[in-house]
Amino acid sequence: MSFISLADVSRADIDKLVEVSIDVFRSSGSPSRKLDGAICGIYFSKTSTRTRTAFSTAALRLGAQLVTFGPSDLQTNTGESWPDTARTLGTMLDLIVIRTARPLAELREFAYESGVPVVNAMAAEEHPTQAIADLTVLRERLGSLNGITVSYVGEGNNTAAALALALCRYENTTLELCCPPGFDVPKRTIRQIEDLQCPSFQLRPLGSVAEIASHTDVIYTTRWQTTGTSKSDPLWWEKFRSYMVDDRLIADCPKAWFMHDLPANRGQEVMSAVIDGTRSLVWDQVQAKYSSAVAVLDRTLRG
Repeated sequence: MSFISLADVSRADIDKLVEVSIDVFRSSGSPSRKLDGAICGIYFSKTSTRTRTAFSTAALRLGAQLVTFGPSDLQTNTGESWPDTARTLGTMLDLIVIRTARPLAELREFAYESGVPVVNAMAAEEHPTQAIADLTVLRERLGSLNGITVSYVGEGNNTAAALALALCRYENTTLELCCPPGFDVPKRTIRQIEDLQCPSFQLRPLGSVAEIASHTDVIYTTRWQTTGTSKSDPLWWEKFRSYMVDDRLIADCPKAWFMHDLPANRGQEVMSAVIDGTRSLVWDQVQAKYSSAVAVLDRTLRG
């Protein structure tokens, strides 16, 4: 059962993933070896610190064995087609975790051609496993995902898309999107949310950080230069300058927690005083990367 996009899964599926992740998050021990004997492929064509370590550690602690591939290890570099690579790996592996700059359609093609489950550990359009980690932390801190307000600041990238697709499943939630002009969450994500028919969800575009609701529960930002991408606008930095999350913004939102999916460029999208502050949940998110990886691997191989 592949895990490629949150648009593919039900609210019940998301709830189950979060519940399992929370159980692991709260536990000081290792999970049971539910995947004993399985062989898990880890293919990351783009750099990763947390996600690759989380999935590798989770697979090992669940009892699986690993075969890992870096960006220069596969014959796709010498011209072999994506489908032929998928068919080859599918004959030898039980599951494949992939990070790539390719679109979701190519991950779906890979899953089809390989015949084994594929986990999207970040693709060009969406980072669904990050959203499961974020929901884990939000549930732990806020008690419920219903009725919360999250204010997202910065580029409407794959993390923002996944966050929107996750939060829209819950009742009376609001996602404020404060993105520089021309760097909004893609229209395809908005269409996906509309197709999911979430009548009590509010998606609220903002023109500047000054419009963020003072009662917001969370201020969330990400690195402005998304991993594996580049910006076509040579003046993009000027458009982003006023979107830094600083101590003044945090002070204006007295009950808000701060979240960041890391890596962070301190002094650009966020000040060190914020990321290291008492309302920062960043290191909880790091811990939840592992617990969510356990939940996703268990669901993907065992259903």
